[in-house]
Amino acid sequence: MAAAAEVPSPALLVLNKEGSVAIVDPASRQVVGRVPTGDGPHEVEASSDGKLAFVSNYGAQTPGNTLSVLDLAGRTELHRVNLGPLQRPHGLSFANGKLYFTVETNKAIGRYDPASNQVDWLLGTGQNGTHMVLFNQATNQIYTANIGSDSITIIDSASNETVVPVGKGPEGFDLSPDGKEIWAAHSRDGGVSIIDIASKRVTHTFNVQTKRSNRLKFTPDGRLVLISDLDAGDLVVLERATRKELKRVKLGKNPAGILIEPDSARAYVAVTGDNNVAVIDLKTLDLTARISTGTGPDGMAWIK
Repeated sequence: MAAAAEVPSPALLVLNKEGSVAIVDPASRQVVGRVPTGDGPHEVEASSDGKLAFVSNYGAQTPGNTLSVLDLAGRTELHRVNLGPLQRPHGLSFANGKLYFTVETNKAIGRYDPASNQVDWLLGTGQNGTHMVLFNQATNQIYTANIGSDSITIIDSASNETVVPVGKGPEGFDLSPDGKEIWAAHSRDGGVSIIDIASKRVTHTFNVQTKRSNRLKFTPDGRLVLISDLDAGDLVVLERATRKELKRVKLGKNPAGILIEPDSARAYVAVTGDNNVAVIDLKTLDLTARISTGTGPDGMAWIK
């Protein structure tokens, strides 16, 4: 029983839209445990100590309004946090002991405190489709991608929000490892906007010819930028310095979530429509393996 409760170190967490989080040993590429979630989950995030995972229950047929707090070693859901009138929670970012989350219907972001099991802060963005969120611990800034308003919001404090217009349908975005830029992939026009953090404005826009960009991630070493193309079934690999495409890897039906190992050696891409996670060697840029984690894999998290 003790062995069954162990969480590998490191571990890959894969959110399956069927309603579970799979715990994967990246060395063996085997699922070593599962934890149930709420209805229609989309994203997963882990606490800094790797003991807890948090899931946004977006909802399937009806809008969701809960977060799942999971005990990974115990393989159980500790709390089902009822958000009341806050509907369609989605993006997640854990920082400074608290979980930041978006709520699309309410055009807002909230903050959940695991210690008190309470939502202790809420801020409206005024933007449609506030979808993904990222907390920058170096500057204490919060960034959101707002699909319906074609914008990225930079939040310095509750009284200081900057809305940066970008291309059509920004969804996947990431902060560069040096903290100087945000790259946002447009889901509806195939472009990417580069935002300078210091000036809070778009400095460059270029076309990567995607059909429907879903996620964008920098490798931790800052060398590459990966974009999943949901409709084309591809992973687009760009060189950050030149902004040139290095390769377009065919993955299958509806590639979505992207996670990259801390040493930049491998990337994991959730191929939602084919019910597997593709493993990409970032030195050769080749697809090397697939991991079956459950039905509808999407968001992922890494535990060191």
